[in-house]
Amino acid sequence: MRFDLGEASGAMGDLGTFIPLVVSLIYVNHLDAGSILLFAGLYNILTGFLFNQPLPVQPMKAIAAVAIAESLSRGEIAAAGLGVGLVVFVLGATGLVETIERLVPRAIVRGIQLGVGLKLLLRGLAMILDQPALEPDGWVVAGVAGALVLAATRWRRFPSALILFGFGLVVMLMTQPGLLSKLQLGWNGFLVTLPSSAEWREGLLRGSIPQLPLTLLNSVIAICALSTDLYPGRGIGTRPMAMSVGAMNLVGCWLGAMPMCHGAGGLAGQHRFGARTGGSVVMLGAAKVVIAIALGTSAAVLLAAYPVAILGLLLCFAGAELALPARKISSRSDFFLVLLTAGGILGANTLVGFLLGFGAALLIRVGSKRD
Repeated sequence: MRFDLGEASGAMGDLGTFIPLVVSLIYVNHLDAGSILLFAGLYNILTGFLFNQPLPVQPMKAIAAVAIAESLSRGEIAAAGLGVGLVVFVLGATGLVETIERLVPRAIVRGIQLGVGLKLLLRGLAMILDQPALEPDGWVVAGVAGALVLAATRWRRFPSALILFGFGLVVMLMTQPGLLSKLQLGWNGFLVTLPSSAEWREGLLRGSIPQLPLTLLNSVIAICALSTDLYPGRGIGTRPMAMSVGAMNLVGCWLGAMPMCHGAGGLAGQHRFGARTGGSVVMLGAAKVVIAIALGTSAAVLLAAYPVAILGLLLCFAGAELALPARKISSRSDFFLVLLTAGGILGANTLVGFLLGFGAALLIRVGSKRD
C-alpha cells in the first residue's frame, strides 16, 4: 500500500461521478452532507485496507436517479438501499453470486464495460459542453486541460488528476470569492432514518428493483472482471465484493448515508490517474471524514460550487478507461455480443443491454449445437 502523489492523483478519478449525484441528493432529497461524506469516507478507508485496491465508493446510480427525478423521501431512499444491500449481501454470503457470475458470458461482461464506459464518456462530454465557452470554468479551458492530461500520459506517475483537481479549486475560488464565508464549522451528528411501512413499499418498488440488476452486473461482476484485468493475480472475487456492497448499505442507510456501491467506472478512473493500491482511497476517505466532521451540512456548499467542466473531464477519462478492456475480444460472435450489449446500454440501460446480449448468446449457443 502506497501513499504518494500517484495514489493521491488517482483518488481524484471518481469525483466526476461522486460529486454531481451527491449534490443532487442533498439539495433535492434533503440528505445530510455530513452523514453522506462520513460514511463514504469510512467505507473508502475500510475497503482500501481490506482489498488494497483503489475501489471507489459511489452512489447507487439507479436509486439516485429515481430519487432525484421523483423526489423520494429520506425514508424511501434508505429503504431502497437496505433492500438492495440485503439481497446482495445474502447472494455473496451464500456464494450464489458466483453461480450468477458463471452464467454470464465474458463477452457480456465486456459489453457492459464498453456500454457503461461510453455512457460515462458521453455524460462527461455533455457536462463540459453545457458550460460557457470562454469562462474560467468553461469548455475551452476544460478542453485545454484535457489535452495537457493526455500529453502527460508518457509520465506514468505524473499526478495529472491531482493538478487538475487543484486547478478546479483555484477556478472555484476565483469565480466565487465569497464562497468561504458561507461555510459553517461543525456537524450535527447522525440523522437516524426509520422508514415507515409506506416508505418501505415505495422504496423497494421504485428504488431497489431497478437498482439490483445494475448492482450485480456493474458493481459486482463487471468490477471484479476489471480488477482482474488491471491487477493480474490479485483480482477481487465476486463473493467478497458482493458482501462489501451489501454490508455498506445494511449499516449506513439507517444513519443517513446514501445507498452506495463499488462501480467499475470509478475503479477505471482512479486507475487511469495513477492509483494502484488501496492507499489512494484511504487518503480520499480520510479527507471526506475530515470535511464531514469539520463542515457537516455546509460541505454541500463546497461540493455544489466545484466547476462542472472539470468534473466532466474526469468523467470522460474514467469512461474511456472502463471501455478499453472490450478490445480484448477476438472472435466475431463475441464481438457481436459486446456491441449488442453496449448498444442496449447506450440506448436504454444496463438491464436492457444485458438482456439483449444474454438472449443473443443463448440463441448463438443453440445454433452452434445444431450445427
